[in-house]
Amino acid sequence: MDSTGLICRPGLEPAEPLYTRVPIRDESGQYLTDFMMIIPGLRQRSAQLRQEVLGRIDHVLQLYRRTVVFADFNMKTSVLWVSVKPVPGICLELPAVIKFHVPEALLVSHRAPG
Repeated sequence: MDSTGLICRPGLEPAEPLYTRVPIRDESGQYLTDFMMIIPGLRQRSAQLRQEVLGRIDHVLQLYRRTVVFADFNMKTSVLWVSVKPVPGICLELPAVIKFHVPEALLVSHRAPG
C-alpha cells in the first residue's frame, strides 16, 4: 500500500502510538493539520461490512491523495485519524465527503496548523 492508502490497525497487535507515527510537517516544511472521526459500532459488524466501509473511506482518501498525507484507522477504537496539507476548509470538506459515503461516521475533532 502506498503512503496515501488507509492504514488499518486491527487492534490485535501492538502498534506505536499515533504521536510517534503521525507526520507534523509536509515535504516543504509546512505544518499539517489533522482531524479525527469515529465510526460507532464498526468493530461489531461482520468482516465483510467492515471491509466495505473501510473501502469507501479509502476511496475518498484516494480522491484527495494530493492533500492527504497520512491516514490510520484503529479498529479497536473505531477511530479514523487523517493528516492533511493545510488547505483552507479541508478539515470540514473531507470529513463531509467521508460522511456522505459512510453516514455513520462522526467528526470528533480537528487541529489547525501552527
